[in-house]
Amino acid sequence: MPRSTTTSEQPQQYDAHGEGGGIGEYLLHRAKPHLPPWLAGAGTGLASLPAHYFWSGQPGVTAGLTLASVALTGLTWWAGRSTTQQRRLHSAVTVAAASTWFTAAAIAGPAAGPLGELYFIGAPALALSWNIRQILRKNVDGPTGAADGGFLEKVGLAKTQVLRSEVGPNKASFDLQLPRGELTPDDVSKNITRIAGALDVPKTAIRIQENPDSASRVMLTVVPLDLLKNTVPCPGPSAPGESISYPVVVGIYEDGAPVTMWFPGDPDAARNAMMLLLMGMTGSGKSEGGLTALAEILTRRDVIVWASDPAKKEQTLGPLLPAIDWAALDMPSTKAMVEALKAVIPARTAWMAKYGYKQWVPACAKTQADGSPGMPYLVAWFEEAAKTIRESDDDVFTGIAQEARSAGVSLVISMQRASGNQVSTDTRASFGSSWVHGVRSEGDARFALDDEVLDAGAAPHVWKDKKPGYSYLVANGVPDDLWATPARDYLSSVDYLNWVVVTFADIRAAIDPVTAGAAARAVDRAFTARTRYPMPGTTNQPETTMPPTHQPNGDYADYEDGDYYDEDDDHAPQALPAAGYGRDDEEDEGEYVDPQAELPEVEEIVQFAARPPKEPRQDISTADARAAMEEVLDAFEEEGRETVGTRDFMEYCDRYGRGRSWVSGQVTQFLLAGRLAETNEAGRYRIVPYDVAA
Repeated sequence: MPRSTTTSEQPQQYDAHGEGGGIGEYLLHRAKPHLPPWLAGAGTGLASLPAHYFWSGQPGVTAGLTLASVALTGLTWWAGRSTTQQRRLHSAVTVAAASTWFTAAAIAGPAAGPLGELYFIGAPALALSWNIRQILRKNVDGPTGAADGGFLEKVGLAKTQVLRSEVGPNKASFDLQLPRGELTPDDVSKNITRIAGALDVPKTAIRIQENPDSASRVMLTVVPLDLLKNTVPCPGPSAPGESISYPVVVGIYEDGAPVTMWFPGDPDAARNAMMLLLMGMTGSGKSEGGLTALAEILTRRDVIVWASDPAKKEQTLGPLLPAIDWAALDMPSTKAMVEALKAVIPARTAWMAKYGYKQWVPACAKTQADGSPGMPYLVAWFEEAAKTIRESDDDVFTGIAQEARSAGVSLVISMQRASGNQVSTDTRASFGSSWVHGVRSEGDARFALDDEVLDAGAAPHVWKDKKPGYSYLVANGVPDDLWATPARDYLSSVDYLNWVVVTFADIRAAIDPVTAGAAARAVDRAFTARTRYPMPGTTNQPETTMPPTHQPNGDYADYEDGDYYDEDDDHAPQALPAAGYGRDDEEDEGEYVDPQAELPEVEEIVQFAARPPKEPRQDISTADARAAMEEVLDAFEEEGRETVGTRDFMEYCDRYGRGRSWVSGQVTQFLLAGRLAETNEAGRYRIVPYDVAA
């Protein structure tokens, strides 16, 4: 790299008159930098006189001086290993010559034989050699060569100086001073590929960060080794049982630092609530990263989640469904959720204004001074949002994203490609945060990442679907220098997700009356009769919720502002979807039928074949069913089986009279209790003996 001129050298180069006055002072000022070699030579000659007086004729001193001369020469060679080869050799030769002459002069005398002539010839020659090196090292017009063999010139950054460098185990940072008026940070960004090629590293290993105080300085960072190539399993919740105001940790950066995102805003930090665009092509690990984030959210005490996935339905969100307050897994329910959000936002802002909150803070979730229940934070997560936009409106999320920040609501839309054909410009502009995984092309990356992030080195199009879980996070609260830093999402197993659902069920917040009331008034039974999924190991049928006073005509008796239904009603009947939500269009077609009209008389009776009697299902208690599961597991262990799976238990389902979801939940309980342990094969578990599990 080119050598930069230090502050202490500038007066020597540009101050022609030194410290003031006449020619003598000027000459002294110019001579000062060149005096040390001459002073060292003169000091060596003078020191030889008392040395000869005291040490002449002593064999032991002669041996000691000889060994000291050899040791000094070797030490000089060893100490110069980090310098250039020329400087190392020059230093070693100088020390060897000076120490050898001093040893001979101390024993025989400075004037003995040729020692005097050697001194008056050799000492000035060595001093001048160092003066010549010093003169050639300086250049008032700037560096004309580079100590690295012209590396920066080769990559199109001629005349660039390295002001400061910092080298770590797997990271090197260089503070570059660009030639003013000739090069800009954009020129460095355009040469990232050439720099990566010259250093023999991937393009994603090079990043550029502009200096906010100077347009002629940039920070060049090189990370030669990919430390994210191995899958990183989720280490567990980062703040279990805490507020959603704590950061949500979803992965690690290449230097091992945690990847954090903040959902609520923070007035003290001048941070807005997060509206997140999650993007990545098929196979990029986008959905797995989203599950990790959702699982982390569901370990907090003051947040509720509404989630939608009309395309994959239970395939993605399945393990987390019991912990989600409202799961919309078809298009009618998703449309109802969007309409409910539009009604919920003004209701929540009105409540916060009533109690003096300008935006959501953790105090909102606590019981208020007048005894009113608190309001938890709301995260609305839309998986496969392209289908929702395509079947609704390309601006369906625009208003929600623009208005939700002050209502304690974060909106997340997840899609493969946020192109103009799917998402309007206004909608993209409303999402201030982006979490981008591998994409197919640089054009796709520009739908979610600003040009400055791409110019800084972010290149998700290089990964495509070859590196699932790799991502860039550009979000509120994330430092600018991390926007172009590659990260890798934690991978959360199904067992871990089940553990989150079960373990944090007691601390998880319930929906507040204001939010529930606004949603019920907006979409009626599409919300109040929404499906509630059971906890693992409890039942094999999803539950639905209904208002406690459901009337035959569809009205809700005694339902006023602030009232909401009982979510824990296990005996609520299955309700039909509200008008406009959950009905197929075909149901509304055809001739109108008067429900009060009398039925026509029977004209003919048709006898069908008798239906075979249905075998009664064994009805046993939950405790007996769990005991039966344990008996089956004990039997497997006695047979000598080492591994088992859910399908093995299903072969004995007649003992406990339960379905597959219940059996899967019990297998999870065995894992949590230590009776089973994971293996490298998905869906197979190792049997742990009782004495070890205990």
